Amino acid sequence: MATFEPITLQGDHGSLVPLSLEHGDALGVAAAEGDLHKLWYTDIPSPETMVENIRMRLARQEQGEMLPFTVLDATGEPVGMTTFANIDAVTPRAEIGYTWYARRAQRTALNTQCKRLLLAHAFDHLGCIAVEFRTSSYNRASRRAIERIGGKLDGILRSHRLHSNGVLRDTCVYSILDSEWPGVKTQLDAMLAGIVR
Repeated sequence: MATFEPITLQGDHGSLVPLSLEHGDALGVAAAEGDLHKLWYTDIPSPETMVENIRMRLARQEQGEMLPFTVLDATGEPVGMTTFANIDAVTPRAEIGYTWYARRAQRTALNTQCKRLLLAHAFDHLGCIAVEFRTSSYNRASRRAIERIGGKLDGILRSHRLHSNGVLRDTCVYSILDSEWPGVKTQLDAMLAGIVR
């Protein structure tokens, strides 16, 4: 059985640290950058709901359902959040989700590095057989990013749930299998080295 416990994952471009209420103010500022919380096809907390969102993630961590992280840039500034969710410690497998980055951190090496750190932890340390990603069919940037790192589309859950504005969401479900991890790791390392864009 895998043990999903709070841990710090460190890289050259930044780090992932256990989510804390102490990060609330800085994360609120990060979410306000570019009004990210107003994107209707994502679930990014607003500055006003940030502390409530952090409390929700920490409560779900206590129940063994989530392992949330604060994303820190190279200067140690909080610029986003990401989470191991839908944890199945017995199989083991998990989803990397509930992820968002401040506008300035999007499409940067930090995002690529965070995925590399999380996937390495899941496959190399926790022994996961698969890691899943989920996103709205309307979130084309997220879908491209998942596919770019090697995620394969498992299927689409049609009319799966409602977006915050009431529009029905089709959820695209992707995964990376443990057998695919060596190739994905090589691809991510090449991306971080600037060999592949």
